[in-house]
Amino acid sequence: MTGDSWREDRRALVRDDPAAESNAARLLNELGTEDRDDDAIEADHRSSRLAAVREYSPHARLDEELRLRLTGPDTDGGALRFQWGHALLHPVEAAVSTAAGTPVQLEVTGISAGSTVIHARPVTSRTGGAPGTLDAPATSAASTGISTLTELLRALESESDVREWARLFDAVDSLSRALGKYRLDLGLTWYDADGGTRRARLSERGRHYVERLRQTRDRDQEITISGRITELRESGWVKVKAGAAKNAHAYDVRFEDPEELVRMRPGLGDNVHFRVRFRQRLDAVGIARSTEFTYLGQAAEQIALHVEG
Repeated sequence: MTGDSWREDRRALVRDDPAAESNAARLLNELGTEDRDDDAIEADHRSSRLAAVREYSPHARLDEELRLRLTGPDTDGGALRFQWGHALLHPVEAAVSTAAGTPVQLEVTGISAGSTVIHARPVTSRTGGAPGTLDAPATSAASTGISTLTELLRALESESDVREWARLFDAVDSLSRALGKYRLDLGLTWYDADGGTRRARLSERGRHYVERLRQTRDRDQEITISGRITELRESGWVKVKAGAAKNAHAYDVRFEDPEELVRMRPGLGDNVHFRVRFRQRLDAVGIARSTEFTYLGQAAEQIALHVEG
């Protein structure tokens, strides 16, 4: 038996059976229905296709693909507005690159309906092989980056501790701001070269959590700065360089009362010892958003201790 002849024979057997329709309905009811989205079905298709290809090419791999699904009040038409693309695509690429620890270039391959779905892939060098497969490292930089990015997005959606991904927070913050500007939610699905998938989203809940994490608190401590004055401004600002080397650290010290600086009559090249308030503004992730040094008073000159040999 070849082709579809078995299907025709089966149809002929049940064509005049009055119970055929009810039997089919009963069977479907017993089996139940499976509630899966298109992405899950596509993932299964990819895995099956890869398994078939590997029967004759064991090292075959699939094309990697990134799908970005935008949903919001203005996405019903299934079109990508130019302003959305300009504001969103670069932050996504920057976030993947930061997560990967190396530059990752992404390129758009298509747009489809279903809200607005953007199809993209990493820019790679391709070699000849079976259609839809490629030869590449076992884990690409894009795959590594997106794996980390999806973990952070899931943590944001669940309002969990994200300090583990502090280095990635600024890149995701930029993405969150862009989504909020256009009232968009982002669904991200990654199809890797081995048939696996990773999913995450950044919705309004996640964006609000990012906003809360951006809020800062002050942390103050008193320290002493010793060094040589290299710049002065009458507005009440002094740069103090802490050493003679070119790469020695320099501190920008602010005087709350500029007249106090004028009365001191400092000169360029003078050695000074200042007590200052060192203030850091830290966000909830632990990132210092700003630092400042404010003059409190003169410190006693520190004398080097010489130990006799």
